[in-house]
Amino acid sequence: MKKIILSLLAAIALLFTGCDSFLDRPPLTTGTDETYWTSENPVRLFANGFYANYFVGYSSTWGVEYAPLRGYYFADDFTSTGKQSSFETQAPESRASTSETVAWLTQYAGPSWNFAYARKSNLFLERIEKMKGQYLSDDAYKHWSAVARFFRGYEYSRLTSVFGNIPYYDKVLTDTDWDLMYKDRDDRTMVMDKVYDDFVYVLDNMRLIDGDAQYLNRYIAASFISRLMLFEGTWQKYQLNNTEKAKKYLELAVRAADLVMKSNKYSFTSDFRSLFGSESLSANKEVIMYRVYDATLSVTHHIASYSNTTESQSPAPNLSLAKAFICNDGKPYKLSTVANAGKLDIKNMVATRDPRFEATFWDAAKIESNTLLYACKFIDRVGPTYYGKTYPAIYSSNTNTNDAPVIRLAEVVLNWIEAKAELATMGGTAVTQADIDASINAIRNRPLDATAIAKGIKKSAALSLASLPDDPDRDTDVSALIWEIRRERRMEFVFEHSRLLDLKRWKKLNYMQGATNPDILLGPWVDFPTELPAWVTGTAKVNKLKVKKADGTVVTFNGTNKTEMVGYYIPENISDRDAFTDKNYLAPIGNTQISQYLDKGYTLTQTPGW
Repeated sequence: MKKIILSLLAAIALLFTGCDSFLDRPPLTTGTDETYWTSENPVRLFANGFYANYFVGYSSTWGVEYAPLRGYYFADDFTSTGKQSSFETQAPESRASTSETVAWLTQYAGPSWNFAYARKSNLFLERIEKMKGQYLSDDAYKHWSAVARFFRGYEYSRLTSVFGNIPYYDKVLTDTDWDLMYKDRDDRTMVMDKVYDDFVYVLDNMRLIDGDAQYLNRYIAASFISRLMLFEGTWQKYQLNNTEKAKKYLELAVRAADLVMKSNKYSFTSDFRSLFGSESLSANKEVIMYRVYDATLSVTHHIASYSNTTESQSPAPNLSLAKAFICNDGKPYKLSTVANAGKLDIKNMVATRDPRFEATFWDAAKIESNTLLYACKFIDRVGPTYYGKTYPAIYSSNTNTNDAPVIRLAEVVLNWIEAKAELATMGGTAVTQADIDASINAIRNRPLDATAIAKGIKKSAALSLASLPDDPDRDTDVSALIWEIRRERRMEFVFEHSRLLDLKRWKKLNYMQGATNPDILLGPWVDFPTELPAWVTGTAKVNKLKVKKADGTVVTFNGTNKTEMVGYYIPENISDRDAFTDKNYLAPIGNTQISQYLDKGYTLTQTPGW
């Protein structure tokens, strides 16, 4: 399996271009399209060429695209010093690529205007079709066509999440197919109906296990389908008000998650931190798919380094995120009866919050974080102990080797319970306590590791439908149940793939505006004379260090008022991001691409609002 995940095999770049050869005799030492597709092994090899684009894990070396912490930082959970990064304000000059190199648009958490992988999956399907019967058994044909359709559906799901309407292709185009090549964008819902059909085929035909459990199989595919169909189902509900399509996609999300959950192959037997910092995830029952890293094969990453408490973090976790964590009695802090629940300094929150708070953040204010709240989630417990010393290679630079969870059971069950809760608002079956127990409460019952136990950390109380918390900060357009499900996602996926995409599909991008959500412009409560006395000694922080008191008063350090420097930390020189509008839910395409269509006599429509 390492050979699949670790080295994506340059041999995939065979001659699939369709160009005519200037030699009559075929080459004797290199493969051709005609000689390649003659057994199942080269089919598998070709499929492996998709892995690096979709199963990124912690990326490799210094790569950040689709990688946690270093890639997914544009959301309401994270804050930097100075002016906050703003949304796009105008269409780019160009936004297109034909490269298969992993690349993305940070503000949209998805690909650029690039149909290389859509074409590649269609080519894959066409070659598999030619092999049917002669080179592939019926079982093999169904499996590999399901693999190709999974990747096609995945790519079109990502493209629609970024651009909305896109041109859809279900075949490889030739150089003469101008009317198709230059057709305008298809309606998003039509595209996603095609994706839906692909995913149904996948769930019906992909092998349950294809040899090694880390090869793409039906359980892995179903896990991703639950994610992608939840996104589209809730987008249809909240953005397009299309209840019919919302129900259709959400029901498939439930079906896909059910397949994984009812298999009994996966369970919550791991503590939270071990999911992200372990050198090997091969025995972790919660991880459905993972990416292996191995220094002997020169396959490493740098994500642990940026969790080692020495490397700086910008953007960093903010007060809004910290406040979202429930107390260990299962209630939001404003409703909690836990002692000191309302004290929002790091030490108290570590002691009183859900165990994921302690496992995600360092337990004291760290000047290496722009907000003083430092995320150390993606490293084991040993790594930070080297602070002030020389870090071994596994904790420094781009030579980290802890395995990356690509997708895990917690996401599947949270996709499942959210889809069920949303369906219940549209006439579906009501969520039951058994549903909550199989999802949220199963997550909350994870074991604690020795470090957490030694600190006195307690598991969070189970969520009960009979006594559902009604958070006074809840949005009035969201039920108490859905609000708590969304909170669970926020606690579970800090710095992972989820938050920005969640805001988009819920139509809650307004959370990213500091003018209406001021907690995103603050860090936790800090007693500087006690916790960071060096900052209130001397003149280095004079007129720079500021805190906000509970009553909203802002106090600036002037060199003589250090006893007053107790309050919510205000990151230096902070200012809100520029105002944005609903057009920022979707990305514009490039002006050059529109002009290229016009030059050929065709029209490419710009994204609405741009």
